[in-house]
Amino acid sequence: MHAQSSSHATTTTERGSFALARCSCGWSGPARRSRDRARTDAADHLRSAGVSTP
Repeated sequence: MHAQSSSHATTTTERGSFALARCSCGWSGPARRSRDRARTDAADHLRSAGVSTP
């Protein structure tokens, strides 16, 4: 479980042929070949942190 933080802002970055999701709280998802899967990882992290997404 991730520590609750008042600020969660996720981004996705690319490293070569891999996409990686990161959060301002320090969380980082696994490297994915699919950009869409990296975005899903970020959305799942926000949900697990209790942050509502649009």
